Amino acid sequence: MTIANNALTIPGLETVYDALATAIDQAGPDKTELFLVKLALLNANALGNADTFGAHVQAALRDL
Repeated sequence: MTIANNALTIPGLETVYDALATAIDQAGPDKTELFLVKLALLNANALGNADTFGAHVQAALRDL
């Protein structure tokens, strides 16, 4: 997997992590899975590349 030139900095990643954690809390335990699927699909669409998205999925599955 290659990292795009527009990769986030560590502070940017921390901001994204905080936003994600807050949104998961807002969704609540009954809607967390649905929220994460919707978010993944929105980001896949913004990414515009199914192969890269698939590589990101595999990277996220490692070491769970």
